[in-house]
Order: sequence, then C-alpha cells, then structure tokens
Amino acid sequence: MFTCALWQGLLAGIAGGAVMVLSEKIEQAVTGRPDSHVPARVLQRLTGLPEHPGAQPAAVNWAMHYGQGALLGVLRSVMAHSGLRGPIASAAFTVVRVTNDQILENATGVGAPPGTWPRQDLVVDLLHKSVYAFTTGAVADALAARGGPGPGPRHAAVRPGRHADAGPLPRSQAEGRGNRR
Repeated sequence: MFTCALWQGLLAGIAGGAVMVLSEKIEQAVTGRPDSHVPARVLQRLTGLPEHPGAQPAAVNWAMHYGQGALLGVLRSVMAHSGLRGPIASAAFTVVRVTNDQILENATGVGAPPGTWPRQDLVVDLLHKSVYAFTTGAVADALAARGGPGPGPRHAAVRPGRHADAGPLPRSQAEGRGNRR
C-alpha cells in the first residue's frame, strides 16, 4: 500500500498544487492581489538560503509550493488507500494543509497566526487551500480506488451499520491480500 501511496500521492499533490495556482491566478486577476512570497521566505529560512528584500526568486517560491504540495499529497494518498475517501476526507485534509502551512510559517517567523490576518486574506487563503485539498483528494481517491475499497471500508462491510462491538478484521483481509491490482 505505501509504495503505491507514495507515487500516487506525489502525483495527486502536484496536481492539487497546479490547480491551486490556477485558482490563485484567476482570483488575482479579479482582485488585483499581488503574488505571495511567503512560500519562498519559509523555504529560505528552513534551508538557510539567503533572503532577499521584496520579491523573492520565483524558482524558490515554486519549489516550496510544489514540494509541499507533493509531500502532503502522500498523506492524502495514504488516507485514500486506507479507505478515507470523498468530500469528508478532503475537508479533513484541508485542515491538515492549513495546519502544515501555519506550523512552517509561524515556526520560521515568516507568518503570523491566521486569527491576526485581515478577514479577506483569511478567506482567500482558505479558499485556495480548499481547492488544493479537494483536487488532491479527487486524484488520490481515483488512483486508490483502482486497488479496491481499502481496509476501513472492508471492515465496515463485515457488519453494516453502527456497532460498538465490531472487532478487527483478520490480518489477511486488513492487508488486502488477493485484492491488489
């Protein structure tokens, strides 16, 4: 599962990052909002690269944007392979994406907590992170579905409905032996 989740997640995360950039460019054309250089500044601080005043090198911005998107895509792919799929899983993943950004931005001193932002900036950020998370989720879910339902849904199918006393699946069924493609 983890080998498939790795390559599929990298692909899903890059797709999510690309669609997020597209949504940002459309929003910026409408609102006139300038490019953000926060991703570049975070990567510069994490790696010790030199910082520059004003606009940051586009390559550094893209490296952080797509690198972070690809790596987080692996987590969403693991979710999908486990059976955590669909809009509820993507909504939960949106929180993971925002949390990851905030940890990196605040820990490096590049950003401030979202509660201190102007509301319009917060709404725009949440919109774009949602676009990323739902696109990444759709791609990860589609790729994982090729291998079957995953151990969580297989477990739920043993006794449909809500049951507090449902025991674990036998290991062979949980690992999906015989169900791989």
